[in-house]
Amino acid sequence: MSELTSDFLKTVTERGYMHQCTGLEDLDKRAASGVVTAYIGFDCTAPSLHVGSLLPIMMLRTLQKTGHKPIVLMGGGTTMVGDPSGKDESRQLLTEAVIQSNMDSIKTVFSKFLTFGDGPTDAVMVNNADWLKSLNYIEFLRDYGPHFTINRMMTYESVKMRLEREQPLTFLEFNYMIFQAYDFLELNRRMGCALQMGGSDQWGNIVNGVELTRRVAGKEVFGLTTPLLTTASGAKMGKTAAGAVWLNAEQLSPYDYWQYWRNTEDADVGRFLRLFTELPLDEVARLEALEGADINEAKKILADEATRMCHGEDAAKAARETAQKTFEQGQLGADLPTVDVPRAEFDTGIPAFAALVRAGLCTSNGEARRLIQGGGGRVNDAAVSDPNQAITAADLNADGVVKLSAGKKRHALLRSL
Repeated sequence: MSELTSDFLKTVTERGYMHQCTGLEDLDKRAASGVVTAYIGFDCTAPSLHVGSLLPIMMLRTLQKTGHKPIVLMGGGTTMVGDPSGKDESRQLLTEAVIQSNMDSIKTVFSKFLTFGDGPTDAVMVNNADWLKSLNYIEFLRDYGPHFTINRMMTYESVKMRLEREQPLTFLEFNYMIFQAYDFLELNRRMGCALQMGGSDQWGNIVNGVELTRRVAGKEVFGLTTPLLTTASGAKMGKTAAGAVWLNAEQLSPYDYWQYWRNTEDADVGRFLRLFTELPLDEVARLEALEGADINEAKKILADEATRMCHGEDAAKAARETAQKTFEQGQLGADLPTVDVPRAEFDTGIPAFAALVRAGLCTSNGEARRLIQGGGGRVNDAAVSDPNQAITAADLNADGVVKLSAGKKRHALLRSL
């Protein structure tokens, strides 16, 4: 194909966001000649999105910064159905009250990355429950059912994977891809939306929407997907041994968020700097070329930039200072996760395994016991060999806190009340 001319698609390609795209040359021409309105959908299955959703959010940010209009589509309707893509089994069905609560919590993160308003390139947020909940089922089937064949739907990876593993795929879930296609048509009608973006696992659903809009409305629209991200060691983005890496500070502290990026594998540093920061590409090239211990400086810059974007400058600075005190100066950083414990419990003694769970460093007593038996549990930087070793008032420092560690990189404080 000819060289890309639009700032949006050039940036998307240079920074590694591009995986697949329908009608790439036509989309490039449209993006070069005027404002393109594009959307990404986010279902409301938890009170926060996690790092796995950060790539789509960065796509919307890139879209806006290159002169186009982002739509954040909240899945108030589709969450009631559940997306089968990439799932071995059916999602747990949520009540409308839980979905609404999750949506209210999720919304807050987008204002960190996008500028909302009434201008031609200002972002807007809509909820697909506004049109999906009012559909007449028989009319909907008559109008749109003929545009979807079971034959083709059976070829989608989300369907094939479930059937190959002999896991049930409900009729409810089968409707999800139809509703997602209809979302694109509806957004095209209401707001002139011409582009749907999403992860590579959404390719089939996105193509459905492109084709439905062309057939029903006679409009040329486009689909673009990002690569499915895994770390260099093959782990899925957004998951750690301690659980999901949430974007909301209520679910994960800015310090722990900073630490997640600081602990990036060496082989991922350059790629993550391109995808999750806005550093110039020549600076990214310089940082990813660092070797040995010097690559740690690049990881700190990655952590600073990613945390600043998600939680603000002050939070990023505080997280870095806390990490520096904790790891480089042997002090206790003020921003380490802290759990308050009644003084009486220190007087009687808290078993080390129970303290690790209390501090959030382990999710169960069994996990904590295994950590200690494997040599990974520490109290005030001293290794613990007995899971039942008591942590008492004698372990508290002058500020009334005791430092607990799981391995070399995860720390928390218990504070006496």
